[in-house]
Amino acid sequence: MTRAARVLLAGYVVVLALIAFWPTPVDRDAGPILQAITSAVPWLTYARIEFAANIALFVPFGWCAARGWPRWQAYVIPAGLIISAVIETAQGVLLAQRTASVWDVVANTLGATAGWLIARGRVVGRRQPASGD
Repeated sequence: MTRAARVLLAGYVVVLALIAFWPTPVDRDAGPILQAITSAVPWLTYARIEFAANIALFVPFGWCAARGWPRWQAYVIPAGLIISAVIETAQGVLLAQRTASVWDVVANTLGATAGWLIARGRVVGRRQPASGD
C-alpha cells in the first residue's frame, strides 16, 4: 500500500497544483448551479460550500501522505498546514483574480487531518494476531 499511496500522492499533487494555481477561480463557471443550491437550501451558503470543498480537497493529501510514509505520520498535519499556507500566499501575491484566505488554510488543514485520521483508523483498526497465532 505504501507504493500505491505514494503514486496516488504524486498524481494528487499535480491536480492540486492545477487547482491552486489556475489563474482564474476554478468555480467561476459553477455560478448557476451554486445559486440553485443556495436557493434550494438557504442555510447552505456559498461560503459553507467553499469551506466544505476545501476540506474535501485536502482529505486525499492526508490519507496518501499517512499511508505512503507511515513513519512520518506526525508531520502530515503540519505539512498540510504549511502547503496550504504557501498556496494561499502564492494566490494572494501572484494571482490577481484569486483570493487568499485564512479560512481556506483552516479548511485545508482540517481536510488533511481528516485524511490522516481515516488512514490512521485503517492502520489502528487492523486486528493484530495474538502471540499464539
